[in-house]
Amino acid sequence: MLALRFTQKLLKDMKTAPVDIEEIDPLFSWHVNILQLRKKHIIFVNDSSQLCLVIDGIRSSQVGKLQEKFLCDLKDYLQLEGIKKHIINQYFLEAGEIRIGKTNSRRVIGTMNEMVIYSKNMTFEHTYDLSAWLNKMIYKPIDYEKPIHVFKQEIEKRYS
Repeated sequence: MLALRFTQKLLKDMKTAPVDIEEIDPLFSWHVNILQLRKKHIIFVNDSSQLCLVIDGIRSSQVGKLQEKFLCDLKDYLQLEGIKKHIINQYFLEAGEIRIGKTNSRRVIGTMNEMVIYSKNMTFEHTYDLSAWLNKMIYKPIDYEKPIHVFKQEIEKRYS
């Protein structure tokens, strides 16, 4: 199962009700919130690696479109970062269905808030560029590593 853990603000904006999600592997758990730049974006942060993905083009009450765009954009972004296609496919095969729940980690929310602050005055041509820039910064919760390196190590160790 792939868990998307929405903040209260996003749950209200998407007009969706969360379900109870049991403890799952942090590699398959993502915290999600609204990122307001010039227009509305959605920021996803992985629980285990702090990898982030920023997407746009989602309006209120489009929770189905948000899920589809997340899966598609995450696959594309991971390929751009040099992760092999068969490893990405294994990740999504093991992830399975998406369930939406409430946030449960103050550590991940803290990193997400830090990323939001860094993003405020930045301009990029594509959201992948912003995501890549944020994923190459170091963060304390992952022992001052870069999120993209931590995610690559975890996913390659698991599926290679």
